[in-house]
Amino acid sequence: MQIAKLTLADLAATKRLGLFLAEQLMAGDVLALKGELGAGKSELARAIIQQMCPKETDIPSPTFTLVQTYESDSKVPLWHFDLYRLAEPDDVFELGIEEAFIEAICLIEWPERLAGCLPDRTLTIEINYDASANSGRRVTLRGNPAWQNRLSEMLPD
Repeated sequence: MQIAKLTLADLAATKRLGLFLAEQLMAGDVLALKGELGAGKSELARAIIQQMCPKETDIPSPTFTLVQTYESDSKVPLWHFDLYRLAEPDDVFELGIEEAFIEAICLIEWPERLAGCLPDRTLTIEINYDASANSGRRVTLRGNPAWQNRLSEMLPD
């Protein structure tokens, strides 16, 4: 279910979206970050991680390790997956993703590599270049009605 379409004019707007989302997240939440290379998935993930884990000063993209874990200030673990290099969808289970789906907050870049193994509670955030804006991005949020209720204060009328 489509929840909203947003336009992010620049990197600062992407970071503001990340800060807002970080305030809404709780254990069991999954954010599926979709988009082309360079669309802003990692920047959005970093903004969320920085807000939830302010003691973290170096937030690398887990492109080669596939997963990076963090302990948030709320004591809910945060798992950042980058599945770009995932060889087979089943390989993700060796990373402990099933456990993370239950007790952590998951940020997943390249979720399409999971071949439909995302939980129903997933909020999909698709980021695309906006040809009408210089460095802007179009963002589409999709999720179940519970996500729509949780995100209602940021949604356009």
